[in-house]
Amino acid sequence: MRIKKGDLVKKIAGKDKGKQGKVVRTVPSEGKIVVEAINIVKKHQKARREGQRGQRVEIAAPFDASNAMIICPACGKATRVAYATVNDKKVRVCKKCGKEM
Repeated sequence: MRIKKGDLVKKIAGKDKGKQGKVVRTVPSEGKIVVEAINIVKKHQKARREGQRGQRVEIAAPFDASNAMIICPACGKATRVAYATVNDKKVRVCKKCGKEM
């Protein structure tokens, strides 16, 4: 996966198209990511103890990583990612400005 935890991404498809947020969690086995404040769903929670009430909790649900583009920290644009070797180390590079991410 080209998207990592902590990256700033922009949603390019779906109900939250155009929104930006920070990646909270990645699920590489399923090709999904969880981004804060994007793809918010309501989850109904049952009361755990007697006297406690059930409630609806809003959580960020995972969505497919192909529906998000990384925002380059250098140029600030949504971009694709390339890989290059610098000092025998593989690094991610912005396709638009060519700077290391």
